[in-house]
Amino acid sequence: MDTADRLLQGIVAIVGADNVLVGDELSDRFAHIWQTHIPLRATAVALPTRIEQVSRILTLCNQHEVSVVVHGGRTNMVGSTETDGSELVISMEKLNRILEIDSDSKTVTVEAGVILEDLHRAVQEVDLMFPITYGAKGSAQVGGMIATNAGGLRVFRYGMTRQWVLGLEAVLANGTVISSMKKLVKDNSGPDLKQLFIGSEGTLGVVTRAVLRLCHPPSHRSTAFVALLDYSAVVRFLKSMEQVLGPSLTAFEIIWKDTYQSMCGILKGGGIPLAFGYPLYVLLETSGDASACGAGRLEKLLEKSLLRGEVLDAVVAGSDTEQALFWRIREDVDHIVSQCTHDQHFDVSLPVADIGAYVDRVSAALDRVLEVDKYFVYGHMADGNMHLVVSKTVGSEELKERVNHIVYTPLRDYGGSISAEHGIGLHKKPYLSYCRNPEEMQLMRTLKNALDPKGILNPGKIL
Repeated sequence: MDTADRLLQGIVAIVGADNVLVGDELSDRFAHIWQTHIPLRATAVALPTRIEQVSRILTLCNQHEVSVVVHGGRTNMVGSTETDGSELVISMEKLNRILEIDSDSKTVTVEAGVILEDLHRAVQEVDLMFPITYGAKGSAQVGGMIATNAGGLRVFRYGMTRQWVLGLEAVLANGTVISSMKKLVKDNSGPDLKQLFIGSEGTLGVVTRAVLRLCHPPSHRSTAFVALLDYSAVVRFLKSMEQVLGPSLTAFEIIWKDTYQSMCGILKGGGIPLAFGYPLYVLLETSGDASACGAGRLEKLLEKSLLRGEVLDAVVAGSDTEQALFWRIREDVDHIVSQCTHDQHFDVSLPVADIGAYVDRVSAALDRVLEVDKYFVYGHMADGNMHLVVSKTVGSEELKERVNHIVYTPLRDYGGSISAEHGIGLHKKPYLSYCRNPEEMQLMRTLKNALDPKGILNPGKIL
């Protein structure tokens, strides 16, 4: 019996034959949610139902030096869940229990396979909120969200995922379970070990459970679309809104002219918030009590901005349905992706003051590439995070690399990052040195070698 057969036999003994997929059973599995037409390549898929099974699987794989890739919702954008066919895939989909909602401590304890949207619904039933959200919430799982330190639409107000993780359990490559499932906001008893696993993309350990912090939902939300003349006007408008609204300003999204028109295509001509043709659009949200965040107050603020000439046009959502429509325009990225061929997706960050100059520079360079037929620019402007989707007429590796250099190279001049919230994975690995120095990268390697000396966990990703 060869190594692969012994490994498969051992995994079946751990999780049962019904929870192991091989051969033709992989044909309807995939490595990424946007590539469902490409069957998964793997030696097998294991679907553990208990934490101890994850530990035993990793112990076995470490002994046989078999590589492991963990699958959650597979919504990452950088190849973190890609496989080459030699790996065992551990899917967390059956570790999907919400174990406890503690209203007094404002915490929720979950397994890694819980879908983010299901978590939102569960805590909403007890009048609490988990504020991290993004377009893929219907597929993304908590474990993957933690492993990639996901951001999303309200980072400006609520921060990244790591700000909401109080306790964490992860399994190391050798099967050791590191569990610190505490509900404590303050625990200064040495280095915060959970931070090693948050954002590590499954290269240092497999996240299995977490204690997440919750908060009370705002009693009122107001949402508006605003049109502005140029980027300097957007910066001034952001400063003005911050000064007046303070922490009530929950989101501040920017969308460039042509991108806004394409995004509004999802509405099929009905209910478009603002006319096309303005240079820039901002989608902003306020949340809090009625006195600070009622629609009437936001309308008055925007009326004053219009009278002062700070903005060109504005509209406030008049109902919950209209609010949902406004956010659908921004969130439904699949709609603009459907207009693309050979598309590349970018997620970069840089100082707010430099975003306008950066976008102008990148746009001018993309306009000179004949094979680039269209591109879309939008992002979480208030926290310095910009997204670009670039569509090309051909899919050559040479062109792909040329577009990468156009987008990434200027970031060095602005002290930016090639990844604001999507991670590094396989796709961004060649460009990591654009935003990380050699000493930082060596420390990353030291951590990897210490926690996974045989290199079985998500091999080849990040470093």
